Amino acid sequence: MTARLSDIAAQAGVSEATVSRVLNGKPGVATATRESVLAALDVLGYERPVRLRQRSAGLVGLITPELDNPIFPALAQVIGQALTRQGYTPVLATQTPGGSTEDELTDMLVERGVAGIIFVSGLHADTTADTSRYDRLRGKGVPYVLLNGFSPKVQAPFVSPDDRAAMRLAVTHLAALGHTRIGLAVGPKRFVPVLRKIEGFRRGMEERLGLSPEESEELIQHSLYTLEGGQAAAGALLSRGCTAVVCASDMMALGAIRAARQQGLDVPRDVSVVGFDDSPLIAFTDPPLTTIRQPVQAMGQAAVRALLEEVGGTPAPHSEFVFMPELVVRGSTASAPSAVRPPSQD
Repeated sequence: MTARLSDIAAQAGVSEATVSRVLNGKPGVATATRESVLAALDVLGYERPVRLRQRSAGLVGLITPELDNPIFPALAQVIGQALTRQGYTPVLATQTPGGSTEDELTDMLVERGVAGIIFVSGLHADTTADTSRYDRLRGKGVPYVLLNGFSPKVQAPFVSPDDRAAMRLAVTHLAALGHTRIGLAVGPKRFVPVLRKIEGFRRGMEERLGLSPEESEELIQHSLYTLEGGQAAAGALLSRGCTAVVCASDMMALGAIRAARQQGLDVPRDVSVVGFDDSPLIAFTDPPLTTIRQPVQAMGQAAVRALLEEVGGTPAPHSEFVFMPELVVRGSTASAPSAVRPPSQD
């Protein structure tokens, strides 16, 4: 039986335009109004459109970038365990180069009736991306939480590490070891975590070494979040006289160590390297990597709590939950080489 908009509108006490917006999953309709329209469908004996049928209480989607970087499987494990303890089944959907996009994976999860979705380092972290995709998702009644990235245009709970504080921790550590030429190897500039790391790096260099933002700029190298990307970035920074390199991921840091060795330099005797993430097994590299530990456990659990509050009808604040990282000192950092140790300023 074909539903007549006028009948549904009369039953729900709303306009036909509002009914149309609900049936087509458009945003801009209050939750109570949406429920009234769906109830009217049920009362009149009409079948709800597939996208509006009751969602499975048991499934929660988790969309991550490729799993090559070990921090993503670590986050997925924490989130999966937290969901399982609450009686939900995580559905892991992974983006791969040349494979499914975030939008395609989102549509797939929505079609399967997930109760909600957690996005890890998704398009919400890309300042050039169109954020209206998240408005459309909310319009379909699917709650979601976003990890690692922030956009004031998106009304949802965000969970992030404090990227600015992380870089200041790294710079403080290296400056205390006597390094004055400290480089930063980061990913593409369009990503929010990258912009925040740059802010923190500049602030740390100004506080600890008295460098202006312009002077710090030449010590920043953008590349890819991969071992090869870190190798390329570190090679460029070493050629500019850096005796220490702070990297935006542990994978990049391993590449930085490789770049130093290719130039005949020893880590940490000649060059100090600091990573970011504290990925599983990173303590067992050669040398064991000094890194900034992301609070993966706390962040993953917070993301699940925020999502399940949304699912349960008591929405979490649509703001950002920021977690403090921790400096883990191991064997890849040491005092600056004596030949380039700065003169005392006393």
